[in-house]
Amino acid sequence: MNTVPETTVAAEINRLHEQAKSCSFQSRQALTGALSAAWQAGQLLLAEKKRVRQSMGPGAWLLWLEANFKGTARTAQRYMRLAQSVADVTFLQGMSLRQAYARLGIATEPKGSGQRRLRHRLPAHLVLANRLVRALRRKPGQSSEEQAEAYRRDLRALYDKLRQWFDAPAGVPAVNFPPRSGSYRS
Repeated sequence: MNTVPETTVAAEINRLHEQAKSCSFQSRQALTGALSAAWQAGQLLLAEKKRVRQSMGPGAWLLWLEANFKGTARTAQRYMRLAQSVADVTFLQGMSLRQAYARLGIATEPKGSGQRRLRHRLPAHLVLANRLVRALRRKPGQSSEEQAEAYRRDLRALYDKLRQWFDAPAGVPAVNFPPRSGSYRS
């Protein structure tokens, strides 16, 4: 059985420790650099916004921003809020932009690919309506019998729900909905 001498293992551990310290230092420097750049950009954006509004009117700012700023209007807004919120960016040293925004109460979008996942289940009637729309789209390559079976399968729950309303005798409410817990209008 081959064993690695303890001195070699200790040397590797110490090398990795030094690498971790170096990377940590570089990471802190990068965070400070990003924060400083965003703050400076915010200062310049504020000055430019004032100049554009004075010379071209209030409606021209978004047009100028769209034509000249490579980021989004929302990013420019956050940079400006950052610049307005702190006189000296060293107050936030060691924080990421997201952490600085959170500390200052500047709203940010959730991390992700741009598509937000639903945090709640859709109401049943929306799910059923979606099934109806999908079922009504003719699928190429399906025979009419296959299509009819797909309709029956997809629309069964909707049919059962709607049947209560159509089978009820005239003048008798077919379905009793529970009272709403809140109102959309106040």
